[in-house]
Amino acid sequence: MFKHLLVPTDGSELSQDTARRAVSFAREAGARITVFYAKPEYPVTYYGEGALIDSTTPEQFAELAEQQAQQNLGFVEDLCREAGVPCSKLSLTNDIPYEAIIEAATQSGCDLIFMASHGRRGFSGLLLGSETNKVLTHTTIPVLVYRS
Repeated sequence: MFKHLLVPTDGSELSQDTARRAVSFAREAGARITVFYAKPEYPVTYYGEGALIDSTTPEQFAELAEQQAQQNLGFVEDLCREAGVPCSKLSLTNDIPYEAIIEAATQSGCDLIFMASHGRRGFSGLLLGSETNKVLTHTTIPVLVYRS
C-alpha cells in the first residue's frame, strides 16, 4: 500500500478539507505525509505609461511568500501532529504549480499524490483546466483525487 503521501496545499478551504482527509487516510494506512506549498516567483513588472509601481523588493516578496508557505504548511503539520502521523514540510518556488507538485513528489520519494478536485465539468472544466488534471496527465506517480 502507499507509505508516503505528498499533500499539496494552497491554504484554501478545499485544500484544508483535503488535508484533513489525507491525514485520516495516512493514519489508517500507516503512511507518512510530506505537505507541499508552491511559492510564487517574484512578478516581473513591465513599466510603461500609466503603470503602477510596486515598491516590494524581490527579497521582501520572497520573505512574504515564505511566511505564507509556513502558515499553510503549519496547518497540515498541526493536523498530522494531532493524528500521530509523521509529517515533513516542503516548499518550492515555481509559478507553474503542477510542475512544482510533481517535482516535490519526485524529490521527496512519495508514492502517492493526494489532491483535491473542484469537480468542474463540461465547458468550464475544459476551459479552466485544473492543477489536479495537469498533475494527472504529466506524472507517473499515482494520484488520489479527493472530492469533498
